[in-house]
Amino acid sequence: MRTLLITGPGGSGRTTVAAATALAAARAGTRVLLLGTDRTDTLGAVLGTPVGAAPVEVAPGLTARRVDAGEDFRADLAALQDRAASALDLLGASRLDPEEFGPLPGAEELSVLRALRDAALSRPYDLLVVDLPPAERALALFALPEDLRRAMRRLLPPERQAARALRPVLGRLAGVPMPAEWLYGTAARWDTELAAVEAVLADRNTTVRLVAEPGPAGAAAVRTAGLGLALRTLRTDVLVAGRVLPESVEDSWLAGPVAQQRKTLDEWRQTYDVRPVAHLGRDPRGPDDLTALAVPGVPAAPVASAASGDKAGPVTAEWPVIDRLADDGVLVWHIPLPGARREELDLIRHGDEIAVTAGPFRRTVPLPSALRRCTVDGAALREDELRIRFRPDPRLWPRTP
Repeated sequence: MRTLLITGPGGSGRTTVAAATALAAARAGTRVLLLGTDRTDTLGAVLGTPVGAAPVEVAPGLTARRVDAGEDFRADLAALQDRAASALDLLGASRLDPEEFGPLPGAEELSVLRALRDAALSRPYDLLVVDLPPAERALALFALPEDLRRAMRRLLPPERQAARALRPVLGRLAGVPMPAEWLYGTAARWDTELAAVEAVLADRNTTVRLVAEPGPAGAAAVRTAGLGLALRTLRTDVLVAGRVLPESVEDSWLAGPVAQQRKTLDEWRQTYDVRPVAHLGRDPRGPDDLTALAVPGVPAAPVASAASGDKAGPVTAEWPVIDRLADDGVLVWHIPLPGARREELDLIRHGDEIAVTAGPFRRTVPLPSALRRCTVDGAALREDELRIRFRPDPRLWPRTP
């Protein structure tokens, strides 16, 4: 299944574009599932058909549903209490009634990730279109699976499970209780679920479509979003420029906004495949208005990376290591970061990992095997790439005759 993740700055019209894209694909003969992530039914307002947690057929070939974080949280709470029933009974604790509670902080994000995973694996559909939260929240959502898995590996390393038979003895020697079996089982289950979400995001059939209104605020938001997507190695296909005013109004009081939009569009075209969507003069409502927007279609084949020469966006899925040992005695790790600024970059190495900070975003990634036997020799920002130099450590690098 193709997966198209749609996001953009708040108020950019991303929900409208998501609905229009899904409707256009369905009318072209594609079986589409449209997934909404907003707490309120913004999709239903745009489509003209209420959308809830249960799938609803909006048009021939188009099914829509919305993530229900509250229901997911209540189901998770009930399942957790069932698994920990013996411990609760031992402590004399009473069970909680899931109906008494609303979602805790973080529950909504986990519900969205789970829904994304389940929807991407749905067999009845050819295309999944996801109306994601605004770009800032969407980028935090993309980071969550990797960060949670890394934290769990540090707190409950899988290799410690090999010593499960020794835990009672170790607990008596240390004087503190060792983690219970159910804790490791829960961590393993979460790790598997989060790995499935990571696989969906990393799949070549998954792309991100940015939506923004051309102008100073939109330009700043797109630069930030593009930087965050690049750090996560997520592919973009096109940038939809929404609410574009017609050029024919230059002689009216709208001449200033039109010139501003034209300047921003020209700047975006240097990096992105920009698809303008005209302003209808009203908020689009219903299938007719969505069709009138004439949003770009969804490519049938996986989008090529920028490294292939296609102008599909600034994001490449590879961070190549270039061998310059013969010339300069170093290996150079190239990390594409379009829109990055030197003063916003930071690097910290932790053993076999390196933490890269770019603007408001931070990602800790394992070093490629060759670079683990090297020391960091410096870094520079060149041509929208962070290039980190690594010099072989004589104590670890294989000796040559």
